[in-house]
Amino acid sequence: MFKKILVANRGEIALRIQRACRELGVKAVMVYSEADREAKYVKLAEEAVCIGPAPSPQSYLNMPAIISAAEVTDAEAIHPGYGFLSENADFAERVEKSGFQFIGPTPESIRIMGDKVSAKQAMIKAGVPCVPGSEGELPDDPVAIRRTAKSVGYPVIIKAAGGGGGRGMRVVHTEAALINAVQMTKAEAGAAFGNPAVYLEKFLQNPRHVEIQILCDKHKNAVYLGERDCSMQRRHQKVIEEAPAPGIPRKLIEKIGERCVAACKRIGYRGAGTFEFLYENGEFYFIEMNTRVQVEHPVTELISGVDIVKTQIMVAAGEKLPFAQRDVVLRGHAIECRVNAEDAYKFVPSPGRITMWHAPGGPGVRVDSHVYTNYFVPPNYDSMIGKIIVHGDTREQALARMRTALLETVVEGINTNIPLHRELMVDAKFMAGGTNIHYLEEWLSHHKR
Repeated sequence: MFKKILVANRGEIALRIQRACRELGVKAVMVYSEADREAKYVKLAEEAVCIGPAPSPQSYLNMPAIISAAEVTDAEAIHPGYGFLSENADFAERVEKSGFQFIGPTPESIRIMGDKVSAKQAMIKAGVPCVPGSEGELPDDPVAIRRTAKSVGYPVIIKAAGGGGGRGMRVVHTEAALINAVQMTKAEAGAAFGNPAVYLEKFLQNPRHVEIQILCDKHKNAVYLGERDCSMQRRHQKVIEEAPAPGIPRKLIEKIGERCVAACKRIGYRGAGTFEFLYENGEFYFIEMNTRVQVEHPVTELISGVDIVKTQIMVAAGEKLPFAQRDVVLRGHAIECRVNAEDAYKFVPSPGRITMWHAPGGPGVRVDSHVYTNYFVPPNYDSMIGKIIVHGDTREQALARMRTALLETVVEGINTNIPLHRELMVDAKFMAGGTNIHYLEEWLSHHKR
């Protein structure tokens, strides 16, 4: 096991990793920007290093600064968390060339799975079902593009090969709009991701977003920890997640889970990863793989009893997975609500000082958050300030516990989206389970404030 790990992230995930290190008896070095000097995990740290001013490019995206911090503190490994540099293959490579262990997959795996075209090709070879579409990057020839779209059938969606986070996508309903949409998406992709390549897929009308959590070690052992339903989204950003996915037969989950495990073994994957699928009419369609820990990992931890972050660290240190697939037993139901510093209905960010913070408690309630009373939420980063997660024996009990937890939560001084979560927890269709990825946006359009 490592003696010291540098945590190259901020916010609730930095605190989450710090806690996992403490449990393992590992020292955690926390890095922070000038805007995060007062963060809870910095105050709790045995060692903390300021890596630059508030803007991300000068701090959390500054590779030399992070590696220098690891060098001066004698850290042995770097945990990237999620976001920032977590899926940057060049960063993973620089970390390992500098003599540190990257707590994540190999740079090669990140490159394969980070490019949506190569990821899809790898999944097809591994027998993982994919959305019908172009076999690879779209060519420049308009005739060939039209032919591909016609064979797939409208509507289609144009996606950036190097995209992510819901950006670099455009839905096309007619042939007349196709070529212009491809050119616009290419230009956006080049500007946003440094890679203008795009591909085309069938646009599924009312799918759910279902993902499979996997863990792999360096000894070719791999397991899946069931599934999560992340269909409650706004602008491709997840708002509520739950596990397991309501109403999907276990046999289907087992079949797709086994294929994900086989794909991981085929590409020599290590660490934690998530296969994201669209699910419609009883069929799974692979869309992408996230080569890192996910924001929504706690719902899987609560139903499986597996500490995903601790396991990430253990397998990075060369240990074998401490369990096999037959040992994975899923119990009960878990729901997570992302708490954002923003207007609940207009979604305008609301940075500022929290004058009162009271977290909920009680049986089956977990709160992952780095904030506290008098904490200043900086305007420089993502608006998420925490997550409320509940676990119950049944989905109904989990919903009841979440309703209670949201009523108990007090955040003053800034706006949050907690009022939205309170409404959604009593929405008849969400309570019934199985809403599709468009449901929340449709709901919002009818509930304008």
